[in-house]
Amino acid sequence: METTTMKVNWKATGGIAAGALVGLGIAYVLREKATPKPDYRVLVSEGDLQIRAYPPIKVAETVVSGPRKEALSNGFQILADYIFAKSREGEKIAMTVPVMQDAGNPMASDPPVFDDEVEGAWRVRFILPEDLKNPPAPPPGISIVDVPARRVGAASFHGTAHDERLEAAEDRLRGWLSRHGEEAVKADPEYAFYNSPMIPPPLRRNEVLLPLM
Repeated sequence: METTTMKVNWKATGGIAAGALVGLGIAYVLREKATPKPDYRVLVSEGDLQIRAYPPIKVAETVVSGPRKEALSNGFQILADYIFAKSREGEKIAMTVPVMQDAGNPMASDPPVFDDEVEGAWRVRFILPEDLKNPPAPPPGISIVDVPARRVGAASFHGTAHDERLEAAEDRLRGWLSRHGEEAVKADPEYAFYNSPMIPPPLRRNEVLLPLM
């Protein structure tokens, strides 16, 4: 009896699988690009650096202690449960981007969130849809905050948002703003994350934001 040996071209198979993953990633990117975001105006632009004018926005925010990445993940889940009506009664709220994170910017809310009891914590924010005038009452641990119109310096980059990359973007942005005669608020930067973990790292969009005087 003759036996037939099936040879698998693993290189070709791997290429097909990789192509499928890239295609799936691109599909997710296109879907997430359609997610509503604040309609800011670009005042000055140079490469991946901008000065923007943001309109007033309303956010849902929570404060979480721990390392930055862990706090972002935990804060995201707390806010997602509110947005998707898992921690409250009522209808779901439409998701928007970006997800915001900062270490307590005194210009971002009044009064400032942080005090000695939450030193070292991180604030995570979801921007609420523009047409949502009366957000559902949040559960304990979440606040609804009105952020006034403001000018912001922004540095964008793609890839994984490692701390070193965020710090490098901040340094680049501060130098650029200084050369343009702009003064940032004396506070830690805000971080903006536009994509879910399902997006391949090279396609993820991240920003460092510095509110301006």
